[in-house]
Amino acid sequence: MEIILLHGSWHGAWCWHKVVPHLQAAGHRVHVPDLPAHGRNWRFARGRTQLATMASHVCAILDGLGTPALLVAHSRGGIVASTVAEMRPHALHATAYLAAYLLRDNERVADYFRKDKNSLVRANIRVNKLALTDSLLEEAYQPALYADCSDADMALARSLLTPEPSLPALTRLRLTDRNYGRVPRHYIELTQDRAVTIDLQRSMVANSPCHSVLSIEASHSAYFSKPQELAQAINTVTATAPATAI
Repeated sequence: MEIILLHGSWHGAWCWHKVVPHLQAAGHRVHVPDLPAHGRNWRFARGRTQLATMASHVCAILDGLGTPALLVAHSRGGIVASTVAEMRPHALHATAYLAAYLLRDNERVADYFRKDKNSLVRANIRVNKLALTDSLLEEAYQPALYADCSDADMALARSLLTPEPSLPALTRLRLTDRNYGRVPRHYIELTQDRAVTIDLQRSMVANSPCHSVLSIEASHSAYFSKPQELAQAINTVTATAPATAI
């Protein structure tokens, strides 16, 4: 199966480097893009980057595949996945949300920041109103994002994390049953997450029921700490994704 992996806030394609070989070994073709204003292109129009810009970038990848794909999104990348599902429902087998924001029509990430009272991101995020970006305080990296990750993983992340465009988190999603609603969705919860807490994850799934919910005992960055287990969860989704939406 074709699989597209979408990173979350402050990260880039680099964060999936441990997971990709496991998926490829299972016979999948894996695509790992840097979203606009992230990774190697993080300085490009970063403060002005819109959610639609990110989603259109992923749609262009889908358009080039010629066959439906599974879209896996982490954290804030969930709103990109949902927007892509609205724009290209026919091009997706399913979407899988990895401790990701699974929102409904007319909802936005900014509102969920306030609801997630036990999140360490909520307490440690800083917004640059002039640049229209947000960043996490460095002292919060380990407890919020990488609590069960190695020192080497931490060093890699510290060298590559970049400011996040803030406008997508302020954008209300526009989702319809006709498009977004026809794409089967799955959720992979991370039970030790202190960024998008497990309580918030389960609340979002309760509001937006999924075809399956898989669970991994890991912090927010399971692609570092549990890459093989994460790849197996994604493999499970590829095997169980139904042909029609709920």
